[in-house]
Amino acid sequence: MKTFVAFNFLTCILFSQTILAHETMDMSSHNMQMSMSHDHTITHMQNVHGMYGHYPMTREASGTSWQPQSTPMTGLMFTPNNSVEMLQGFANLIDDHQGGHRGNNLTFSTSMLMFMAEKDFKIGTLGFRSMFSLDPLMGKGGYPLLLQTGETANGETPLIDRQHPHDAVMELAATYSLPLSNLSSAFLYIALPGEPALGPPNFMMRWSSMYNPEAPIAHHWLDSTHITYGVMTFGYVLNTLKFELSAFNGREPDQFRWSMEPPKFDSESARITYNPTDDWSLQASYGSIKSPEQLEPNVNTNRATASAIYNKALGENNWQTTFAWGQDANKPGHTLNGYLLESTIQFHTTHTLFGRFEHVKKDELFLQPSPYADQAFNVMKLTTGYFYEFPTWYHAKPGIGALISGYSLPSNVQTAYGKHPLSYMLFARVAIA
Repeated sequence: MKTFVAFNFLTCILFSQTILAHETMDMSSHNMQMSMSHDHTITHMQNVHGMYGHYPMTREASGTSWQPQSTPMTGLMFTPNNSVEMLQGFANLIDDHQGGHRGNNLTFSTSMLMFMAEKDFKIGTLGFRSMFSLDPLMGKGGYPLLLQTGETANGETPLIDRQHPHDAVMELAATYSLPLSNLSSAFLYIALPGEPALGPPNFMMRWSSMYNPEAPIAHHWLDSTHITYGVMTFGYVLNTLKFELSAFNGREPDQFRWSMEPPKFDSESARITYNPTDDWSLQASYGSIKSPEQLEPNVNTNRATASAIYNKALGENNWQTTFAWGQDANKPGHTLNGYLLESTIQFHTTHTLFGRFEHVKKDELFLQPSPYADQAFNVMKLTTGYFYEFPTWYHAKPGIGALISGYSLPSNVQTAYGKHPLSYMLFARVAIA
């Protein structure tokens, strides 16, 4: 396991550095230009329009979702031959200690490498998005995470108190946008895999959760469709409003994290997003998801979500807060609500404080023959953490951090988990800057 962790962590760094070296060697021949206000924030992206319309690229987040336009974007941007290319990525090395009777310990790594490109033509803008991860190296069982539920490691039993690994290929998408006026555009997003128009930006891409290496326990109430094998989204942008319709594969990825799955279009969703100012992004969405869980093929889910993201630039620092609500109405089954409030603030360009509060109603914490199987329980989790960033080194931004989590559990759940379990993580991170 330690060999896999080291390989994962180092491979992400070497892969990103290899791509960067190749691009750097070609800079003079392609007349590439890059401008940064400080060593981890791209500033002239405010002058580059997005993939889906003629607004600043900083408004775009994961898939086709929006974030506040003032959100800083980390990574490297190049402009060869009147096109725009962007490289983002990170790798975390994590020492995980989950407390209580059901807790466990593990040292593992998570990672993401994303490449985007767009090019303008007389009849519109073509784009390409790709995202990769070496998460499958941690094993099909993922990593310990108290109160987390969803998906499976072996195709026979569900994952409980563990977070599943992401697939090696997280996104491969082609986009096309057609300007209709100075303020409006229509766009098409086709992906295998990709992210439909359902929920807020996924937790890996939200700035308010970017420094927190844990997945939210409300993940399957908000943004679990962010890796979907078969997505087609049509959207219309009118200045600060965006309307979207998606057809997609409702089934979540299986336990074979290295392989690609055939596309289906058996589910649908709609989302409306409104960015009233540069500092706000509001969305509401609804989806009808067919058979999302592999182990419950006869259960369909109607998911409703709403979220508000506020971002405030503080000179060379930043502060962002996200509030999100999601409801899963399972047919047959329970109607379950999940709430998330998270906030991250950066100061002196090197110190970052982050926190997350979640209140989720869960009905998958116990299996048969437990008397609590299929019962729904309200559980709460509070996480606080700190991250310190070192100076950038050859376009790599290293740092170290720690977090601690506490829980509020019903008395009958405390029997299984312990009365006051505590969990913590120590982690090192390197990001492309």
